[in-house]
Amino acid sequence: MFENLSDKLQRVFKNLRGEGKLTAENMEAALKEIRVALLEADVHFRVVKQLMESVKEKAIGQEVLNSLSPAQQVVKIVRDELIKILGSHQAKLRLANEPPSVIMIVGLQGSGKTTSTGKLSRLLAKQGNRPMLVSVDIYRPAARQQLSVIAKDVNIPVYEGTAEEAAKPVELARSAKREATQNNRDVLLVDTAGRLHIDDQLMTELQQLKDLLNPVEILFVADAMTGQDAVKSADEFHKRLGITGVILTKMDGDARGGAALSIKTVTGQPLKFIGLGEKPDAFEPFHPDRAVSRILGMGDVLSLIEKVEQNIDQKQAEQMQRKLLDNEFTLEDFRDQLKQLRKLGPLESLIGMIPQLGPLGKELKNAKVDEKEMTRIVAIVDSMTPDERNNHMIINGSRRRRIAMGSGTTVQDVNQLLKQYTQARKMMKSFSGGLLGKKMGKFKLPGMGGGFPFQ
Repeated sequence: MFENLSDKLQRVFKNLRGEGKLTAENMEAALKEIRVALLEADVHFRVVKQLMESVKEKAIGQEVLNSLSPAQQVVKIVRDELIKILGSHQAKLRLANEPPSVIMIVGLQGSGKTTSTGKLSRLLAKQGNRPMLVSVDIYRPAARQQLSVIAKDVNIPVYEGTAEEAAKPVELARSAKREATQNNRDVLLVDTAGRLHIDDQLMTELQQLKDLLNPVEILFVADAMTGQDAVKSADEFHKRLGITGVILTKMDGDARGGAALSIKTVTGQPLKFIGLGEKPDAFEPFHPDRAVSRILGMGDVLSLIEKVEQNIDQKQAEQMQRKLLDNEFTLEDFRDQLKQLRKLGPLESLIGMIPQLGPLGKELKNAKVDEKEMTRIVAIVDSMTPDERNNHMIINGSRRRRIAMGSGTTVQDVNQLLKQYTQARKMMKSFSGGLLGKKMGKFKLPGMGGGFPFQ
């Protein structure tokens, strides 16, 4: 997410820092490069124009040029203006005073509406709500069955309706709302039909559903990979239906990020959620300030801490810290830390949340994460006896051959694991008392250190 834009902006800021003293001329050149970087990232031209005018007005002033750290001042100005464009704060989901709160999910066909509906229901359930799902897409083959499968995966009830209702979207929605009320469900998520393009028939049906359901939210789902087409579609849906927010999907792909930076300005409606993959938990609220920090290479430590808090067992983390400090970190602990680490999601996304720390930041960002390697490591440790897991020093040649056969790997793989384990043991001990440990308090990142998943 935003990787290319981030690289280009950081290059501009690095050049500014290398100037020694800023002048109106080199500032103009830097602003021109920022403008090109934004346009190449597929940011809407109107948004770029607005941003550059605001940045230029503040950056060319004598107060900035004569400051002790003018390059840092420019970074701060760009950061503040980007946050203004994305929205000064997180746009939270609204819920009705009297349940059920109806949330309509709308968008073009293929944008990820059905998947996003399931992901949002899971997120709401984790927050203590009692959601129910219904699909009123009676046109696309297997659309309603797809929602049922997703609902089963996330353990959320879905309203199927009768055969008669299944032919009429409005009747299906009416019955679903009644069912939600009777079953004490406080949120009803309505997955609507889409088209390959916007047409009057689609908008008429959506307007009828809106009039019937009186939704507290109408969320437009857009595919980030389509760039400015997503922004244009969101704007048209808003003009004809009145959307209240946007869900941007496929933000983990090769999207240039322009849609995310443009939607708020063009539609006037905030980006509320982003989809970051296919898994049910690859979905999160959009935080403008955190997104800007990642664009500018400052990382997103707050989101990283939240992930750790949500997925890592606190008692186990504290116990692991004591073992590290007492030099009692075993291969079994090493395996358990890997399992914990995998709960945090794709490692590439975690690396993107770490502030760039000179060459180390560049190395981490360019590292290739091999998920299969992690699976292989777990298999090797599982093939060891309890004594071997607790004391790696007893693992001689014959034991290594037996472990390799039991795990379907080679002796070289076992040797490599033992080497990585000893390296990780040393590095994790230093992390446990270092700067990262202090910043994150009692929540420690498992498995940080030891290049085992990277190639």
